[in-house]
Amino acid sequence: MNWYEKLNKYFPVEEMKSKEHMEMLLKEKGDVYYKDESPDHVMMYADFKSFIFIDYVWVSSRSRGEGIGHKLLDKLKEKNKPIILEVEPVDYDDTDTEKRLHFYQREGFTHAQSIGYSRRSLATREETPMEILYWSPSDESEDVIYEKMKTMYEDIHTYKDEELYGESYQPVDEVLSYDEDSKSDDIFGSIKETEKA
Repeated sequence: MNWYEKLNKYFPVEEMKSKEHMEMLLKEKGDVYYKDESPDHVMMYADFKSFIFIDYVWVSSRSRGEGIGHKLLDKLKEKNKPIILEVEPVDYDDTDTEKRLHFYQREGFTHAQSIGYSRRSLATREETPMEILYWSPSDESEDVIYEKMKTMYEDIHTYKDEELYGESYQPVDEVLSYDEDSKSDDIFGSIKETEKA
């Protein structure tokens, strides 16, 4: 199985970029977009001047629990800039979503409660809400993270979208929102509550 097949098998169709999209990013944005892989992992990420965005992380089931994910994140943390990623909201019928959140919580990531993020999949036509998690070495505020997410969305997610998919993704202002007063549930807090129950 090649790196794309591994990702494609693991991630929901509505979250996947086409192989052509990722290969184009690697080739044309090779100073920003990277692939880190071994037989047991694949990580796709964008390393911008002021932050890092993790696009996909896959660790083989036989290697889970061996600290591969921790080592990959440590390598990125050494660059000493904020790390941002998207995760699916917790689905209690899919234990992977909960395990993923536990992992990022243990790694020191914060749930961005004031950033709303939902985009329509070109593959399924469905609205796909996502949660934003971030790690920051210097306590960046969520409005700074929001601005970085907008940069990422326009530079990575929608890169040559019309050429690649025959149509464009929604503009960034339809997909990302920032609400300073947002008191939405903290996904980490809700996980802890369900553990107590």
